[in-house]
Amino acid sequence: MLIDFAKMHGLGNDFMVLDLVTQACELDSGQIRAWADRRTGVGFDQLLVIEPPTDPEADFRYRIFNADGSEVEQCGNGARCAALYVVRRQLSPKPALLLQTMNGFITTRLLDDNQVEVDMGEPHIDHDRVPFDPQADGGALPVTEHPLAYALTVDGATWEITPVSMGNPHCVLFVGNLAEAPVESLGRALVGHPVFPEGANIGFCQVVDPGFLRLRVFERGVGETRACGTGACAAVVAAQLRGTVGQRVKVSLPGGKVRIAWQGPGTPVKMTGPATLVFEGRIEA
Repeated sequence: MLIDFAKMHGLGNDFMVLDLVTQACELDSGQIRAWADRRTGVGFDQLLVIEPPTDPEADFRYRIFNADGSEVEQCGNGARCAALYVVRRQLSPKPALLLQTMNGFITTRLLDDNQVEVDMGEPHIDHDRVPFDPQADGGALPVTEHPLAYALTVDGATWEITPVSMGNPHCVLFVGNLAEAPVESLGRALVGHPVFPEGANIGFCQVVDPGFLRLRVFERGVGETRACGTGACAAVVAAQLRGTVGQRVKVSLPGGKVRIAWQGPGTPVKMTGPATLVFEGRIEA
């Protein structure tokens, strides 16, 4: 059976997108891994699936699968692509959508020039919501000068980390020089560390000034990606809680820039950035 799909990207974070509203397909991890292969498949960081909602309040259900076949809770760059895909596929005429995700709801609003604003909801820093367990094997110790930060020792070196949930778990590290940060080695060591019982996306963040951050992210089930929307949100939250940035911040990732707005605890994070359709095709399912 052949099904239609789209290849899209948000700042180089690339996706295969499936419409399972008007099409039917049984997904399994083996098939997802085969499609994700960049030599023999479509190739992508994540598979995005648009389905009918199970909650009547939502317009669509939005699901995300990593290249290893695992389903994850949230993807900000993917949300922008999903919003554009719904319009291109003519699944809805509405410029604003309420999307049901594994961990709740997000809203998207299509702007001019394929820019999309995503209301990512409130961030969470309480340990149960991340989740984060500082008492786990190889546990982390609180950092006195930054109450939300923890010192974690990996291979003899101690790093200061800040756990944040944006609907999915993030670990933010602040570095002086992003170009010299050990993204591959430390990211691989932290992404499945016992203090993160469900794993975490590891963000390496350099604060340039109160309105500008540089960021690289090592993602669960993927590795380093060109961009990570939820990672950009988490980095801004962590930096603002440390008092180093303001309420509106531009975040530069290897694939490009997004704009993040957050008015502080108890309010949602809003992210604005591009979504790009690369090509459409059909594939055996």
